[in-house]
Amino acid sequence: MTARRFLIVSADAALATDLAWQLHREGHDVRHYVEADSDRDIGDGFVTRSEDWRSDADWADVVVFDDIWVGDEVGTGALAEELREQGTAVVGGTPNTDRLEEDRGYAMDVLESQGVNTIDHRVFTDFGAAIEFVEANPAPYVVKPLGEVQNVKRLLYVGDEDDGSDVVDVLRAYETAWGHRMKGFQLQRKVEGVEVAVCGFFDGNSFVDRVNFNFEHKKLFPGNVGPSTGEMGTSMFWAGRNRLFAETLGKLEGWLADEGYVGSIDVNCIVNDSGIYPLEFTPRFGYPTIALQEESFESPTGEFFYDLAHGNDPDLDVHQGFQVAVRVVLPPFPFDDEQTYDENSRNAAVVFETDSREGYHLEDAKRVDGQWRAAGESGMPLVVTGKGETMQAAREQCYDCVDAITMPNMYYRDDIGERWVGGDGDRLQAWGYLGPA
Repeated sequence: MTARRFLIVSADAALATDLAWQLHREGHDVRHYVEADSDRDIGDGFVTRSEDWRSDADWADVVVFDDIWVGDEVGTGALAEELREQGTAVVGGTPNTDRLEEDRGYAMDVLESQGVNTIDHRVFTDFGAAIEFVEANPAPYVVKPLGEVQNVKRLLYVGDEDDGSDVVDVLRAYETAWGHRMKGFQLQRKVEGVEVAVCGFFDGNSFVDRVNFNFEHKKLFPGNVGPSTGEMGTSMFWAGRNRLFAETLGKLEGWLADEGYVGSIDVNCIVNDSGIYPLEFTPRFGYPTIALQEESFESPTGEFFYDLAHGNDPDLDVHQGFQVAVRVVLPPFPFDDEQTYDENSRNAAVVFETDSREGYHLEDAKRVDGQWRAAGESGMPLVVTGKGETMQAAREQCYDCVDAITMPNMYYRDDIGERWVGGDGDRLQAWGYLGPA
């Protein structure tokens, strides 16, 4: 294997530290740039720090952007486009693909223009107009903030009442508390079914043949209870270009090629016996999805991303079974409270009961004198993974790894993957979405 030079750019928070570490362990020369002051110690002892990513871009064989955000603004797509025009190989988006995540109304317009069915939705910039709409059209709705404030995940609200009264109450509360920051929001009709994300890797011209299907678990507590988080765990499997892919991402292949997009792109959907209904895009790596995808790669990660960035029709061999990832967190996650973090979690040590580190992935972690410790300020030090021929086997391997670590005050969900075992897999199969396109 030829050793390559990779520059990982975290233009806001440090998110792709584990990818940087994986590339380093494969023998590649890796530098990781982190913009956020609060995250500067993340990855210390694991990867080499970049102090100036623009200077290091000339050194790199591949530049990898880990998110769409540059501080509080969307912008890595523009940076990636600029580098490509200079002849640099980049894993990253474009201004229009960044907009898929930042502007949900635009995302729905793109889907519809490519012949993809969408859920009834409207974008509002005025709370009063939205309240009038719900009262005139009573139904359960999902409230999805737009712009920078959408990163406050707890503001996404899924309505329960058939008359929409709870959504009206939430909109009134949001206007009072967040009206000064919320530039707009989308109201989307609530649809019942199986929630599944379709994720593909795009090389600038077409999708890699192996397609990833994953199931997010966003609520803090088991049973999908409690406040929303970025993500508490993910279960997944890989397949080919089946019907689920063909009727969603497959229809965007030409649009993405025109954009010159390179990297991972994910569309989260609700699926039932009546159809597939896309909810939202992730035009970047998902977290902790990328850590679990790395764990399931059976071909070299560095070779894959080098070929992806250079449009070399990359081969990707993956684990033929199921995979499960659990995010292990510390107080006050998912909330921000510096005093609580300082008293309970800062520099917390991870104690391993085994010498093996297989299945353990970095998030907000550093290594000091050989010991893994919590880093940053978010309370998300680790992702633990497992895989197996069945989802239950993958769950057992994952939670065996969780049981083999000790960290004061750590907590996690113990039900990741249960939805598949409990019937989601049978429903998708019965509805015909997992068979050939």
